[in-house]
Amino acid sequence: MIVPMNSRLVGASARHARLRASHKLAVLGVKRGKTAEVKRVEEVKFQVGDTLLVAGPWSAIRALGSDPGRLILLDLPAEFDDVAPTASRAPFAIATLLLTIAMMVSGVVSNVHAALIGSLLLGATGCIDLRSAYRSIHWPSLVLIVGMLPFSLALQRTGGVDLAADILAAVAGDANPRLILAALFAVTAILGMFISNTAVAVLMAPVALALAEELHASPHAFAMTVALGASTAFMTPVSSPVNALVVGPGGYRFGDFVRIGTPLAVMALVVTVVLVPLVYPV
Repeated sequence: MIVPMNSRLVGASARHARLRASHKLAVLGVKRGKTAEVKRVEEVKFQVGDTLLVAGPWSAIRALGSDPGRLILLDLPAEFDDVAPTASRAPFAIATLLLTIAMMVSGVVSNVHAALIGSLLLGATGCIDLRSAYRSIHWPSLVLIVGMLPFSLALQRTGGVDLAADILAAVAGDANPRLILAALFAVTAILGMFISNTAVAVLMAPVALALAEELHASPHAFAMTVALGASTAFMTPVSSPVNALVVGPGGYRFGDFVRIGTPLAVMALVVTVVLVPLVYPV
């Protein structure tokens, strides 16, 4: 939202205007020119042209944006008109989710079949239709995964996977299995800094399985290490779409992700190396 010239909020702060109490809206950030303010936001006195990032019920956002004497609504997500179009089906959606999780945990059917059954139940109970299902698919990610699968297969058939596994095994030598898992985690996380973590998982999973076979170790521990390492995608703003999404609104720089993300990645590495061998003995 933007503060117009004739707004009654000019000179007032979010606390003074009681936006949270009166309009059920929380001000998350204020952008003035090129400067974004995210600390003590409720104390910032609004000026003409300030851009506000707000959160709250859709009805409250629509009501406040319709009053020109308050704020001008700048942008809404494309899904705004479809927010909870079938709210009455929520109990069926929650029940289906719980049933799907129960099937996965119990092992009655495979995870793939459990997800398929859950999807069919959502359609049968009217929680989702084909149009919404197609719109919810993130096509760039799907194309990326489909495109990387042949590349991964080519590495396996040409011996690239075995070569990578041999290199890792040679570097590790007779080291403790936990150190080998740490090296595998580090390689996966470093690759995830520059390319999509989904693509990294597709590429590194065969390497991990080949390495486990060469070391006569449990493939489960190595595969889980790759999965967790690929998820450690917070050391650069380009390693994940989520990171890229918050760079602008948060006013972050590349170094902010390195400074905060690197210690988090090290913590994730330590936790993974300690816990994975306990759950999946090497």
